[in-house]
Amino acid sequence: MTETLISLISIFIGIVGAISIGFLIKKYSFGIIGNTIAGVFGCIFIIKAFGRLGFDPQSIMQNGIFHKWLFVLNCILSFLGGTFGLILLKKIYLKMNKKGVN
Repeated sequence: MTETLISLISIFIGIVGAISIGFLIKKYSFGIIGNTIAGVFGCIFIIKAFGRLGFDPQSIMQNGIFHKWLFVLNCILSFLGGTFGLILLKKIYLKMNKKGVN
């Protein structure tokens, strides 16, 4: 498994996380396309921000050895990143579209 494939799997899991939360909790949904975009950006943000702790794709494939527990941690955080990305985006959307605040 290469770093690129691990990154693509992580992004896919982030998309699945955002779409599943949007499906389960309707008030956080932007539709399939909006949830997909939120999942991609949420997943990438979490992996880039916290990946330096040792579960980024380069650390998972360090010296050509596949570290499965780091990959599992990466997948869990990708899922959570997709869900948090969707929730954060919806909260920002609702805050910006608040009407009649005087």
